[in-house]
Amino acid sequence: MSDTAESPELSVARRVLILAAVVLCSTLYATTLLVASTLLPQMQGSMAATPDEIAWTTTFNILATAIATPTSGFLAARFGRKRVLLTAVIGSTVATWLCGQAESLEALVLWRILQGGIGAPVVPLANAIVLDSFPRRQAGLVSSIFGMTVVLGPVIGPVFGGMLAETYNWRWAFYMIVPAGALAAAAVAVILPADRPGQRVPMDWTGFLALATAIACLQLVFSRGQRLDWLESSEIIAEIGIAALAFYVFLAHSLTTDRPFLNLRLLLDRNYALGLVLVLIYGMVNFTPIVLLPTLLQSYAGYPDSIIGQIVGYRGIGGVIGFGSTLLIGRWDPRLGMTIGFGLLVVSGLWLMSLDLNVDVDTLLLNAVLQGIAVGIIWVPLTVLTFRTLDSRWTAEAMSLFHLLRNLGSSLFISLSVTEIVRSTTMNYSRMTELVSPYNRALSVPNLMGGWSLETLQGLARLSKEIDRQAAMIGYLNAFGLYMAASAIAIGFVLLARGKPRAAG
Repeated sequence: MSDTAESPELSVARRVLILAAVVLCSTLYATTLLVASTLLPQMQGSMAATPDEIAWTTTFNILATAIATPTSGFLAARFGRKRVLLTAVIGSTVATWLCGQAESLEALVLWRILQGGIGAPVVPLANAIVLDSFPRRQAGLVSSIFGMTVVLGPVIGPVFGGMLAETYNWRWAFYMIVPAGALAAAAVAVILPADRPGQRVPMDWTGFLALATAIACLQLVFSRGQRLDWLESSEIIAEIGIAALAFYVFLAHSLTTDRPFLNLRLLLDRNYALGLVLVLIYGMVNFTPIVLLPTLLQSYAGYPDSIIGQIVGYRGIGGVIGFGSTLLIGRWDPRLGMTIGFGLLVVSGLWLMSLDLNVDVDTLLLNAVLQGIAVGIIWVPLTVLTFRTLDSRWTAEAMSLFHLLRNLGSSLFISLSVTEIVRSTTMNYSRMTELVSPYNRALSVPNLMGGWSLETLQGLARLSKEIDRQAAMIGYLNAFGLYMAASAIAIGFVLLARGKPRAAG
């Protein structure tokens, strides 16, 4: 236990400054996570990458965060919270600068991995410091303030990042974070009280490394499978084999050791097991539209970066509204709040499936707000329901797996959605080009053809481009269909959970 956790001598002003410092760190980290979503189209052109390749800058960042987050407790106990938080802020800020300096896709993905992995302890440690710096009676208030302000990251990053990318280029969206990172590091160094490492917490390195290997190989399979033709590639077969072997080692070791990295026996608690499924789905539907929409809107609908940044930013505004509404919904049965939230995601998914390439800005803004409200409503009742019937002594360990699956769901589902877009675009382009023939009577109607023509190379090029746009749109609609289906499936799992804890005895 750190000194921060035993600090009744802290003044009110010092506590407020501590809250401001850690909120700045968490908001900064949320900004670095989501700013790249607005920049994907520009980065794709700059790096000469395909849509599935440029998506790696987001998926592998989230994956690195997922793998590194469970080590936060071990690092804090080994080196102290302040030291780990300061290192995480400085390291992620340096990695953000290097992202702006990257000259190749490989370098950009590498720095994004380091950015996510080094910065992973920021949010859990910031949350723990806030709770330990205030009296227990104020825990609900400071948690609400912490949660509400962290939501600002998804607003600040895309909006200002999009404006800078349009005015200058995508690199400046990363550079803008560096001064804020330096300020956050200075605040942590000056404001947070010095702490001592607490009791050494043993780390199950075998279980951790086995699970990390399995997750990394699974991510590679989803990210590269479509490009390498799945099981026709020896690389994909090898990655599947390594993932299966590593996961077997993780399961066997976790079930036979006294202190596993993740205690799988916690899955015997029904609400907790269902909560893990639900948080996996929550992760799947949380970031996917943010990653898919910018590329669709700029590459195929012609939207500028600044407008795309506003659309993503409006989702953050919806998130603030959603978190605020939990003050009322929190009094209800958690299952009802989650049903409302996932139901709104189903509505937003159906809405997205009705779009075409002529969609207007107002429609996109309203849909983004609806998505934000939904994910904001879901989070609090999801956390309450998951840990409601679990013994409190297992909370810290159970929370690690909870956040691991949330991030894992995001990275895998983004890869799956991008794979569906690439597959569907290719397939539909082939089918539609089969109809381009002088023998197709529909193409001989002048009013129908417009600026397209089968007689000139320019006319054929314009027709090919339009077919590619429509084929891609079908792929995006299919991906939005997966998003909607996952949200609908979650409602079924919500109804299986227990509403109230069982009475003792």
